[in-house]
Amino acid sequence: MGPGVVVTGLTLGALAVVSLLAFQANGAQDRAVAANPGTSTAASSSGPAASATPTSTPTPTVPPLPAAGTGTGLRVVYSVGTHYVWLVDPKKTPQVVAAFPVTPGTVEPAPGSYPVYSRTPSGTGTDGKQIEHVVRFAQQNGVVFGFSAATDGATGTPTAAPTASASGTPSAIGGGGTKAKTGGIRSSRADGQLLWDFAPKDTKVVVIA
Repeated sequence: MGPGVVVTGLTLGALAVVSLLAFQANGAQDRAVAANPGTSTAASSSGPAASATPTSTPTPTVPPLPAAGTGTGLRVVYSVGTHYVWLVDPKKTPQVVAAFPVTPGTVEPAPGSYPVYSRTPSGTGTDGKQIEHVVRFAQQNGVVFGFSAATDGATGTPTAAPTASASGTPSAIGGGGTKAKTGGIRSSRADGQLLWDFAPKDTKVVVIA
């Protein structure tokens, strides 16, 4: 046997060993993927879809108390333009101790300064709902204006409850064929409690545009 044959045999043997090692390495990798199927999925999920985060609802911005025209002293300020209420105590820091949105009735009070003249812990609203913490401050053209909260937590516009007409048909129309006017100003129950505690009888209520 010549030297060339020996070299050729050694070369073929080396190639066979390399091929066997490569085959074994591929088999080990396949077994690792089979044992951990989530590996490739986790890697692919690191893209844009995985980095997306849920968006939160922005908190409504409370308008600041207007700088002028809101009166002085301890007072409740109500804006018919923004439908916000501010509870103002000049002895506190900050002076605005609370501010919250409200929902008016079908008519609004005229701008001006009024004293709280009546308070009722509970009752029935013009819309037939059970209400609490009723704070009345004005009467205009037969309409009573005051703050209250529905005990069921509803804050929609208080409209007159349907009444039976002469024919017995339920109707929300008052005398003279005109729609009944309501002056109830509704807040949430929590805010109604704040206003009730803040505004005893004779507390000033300033209505602004």
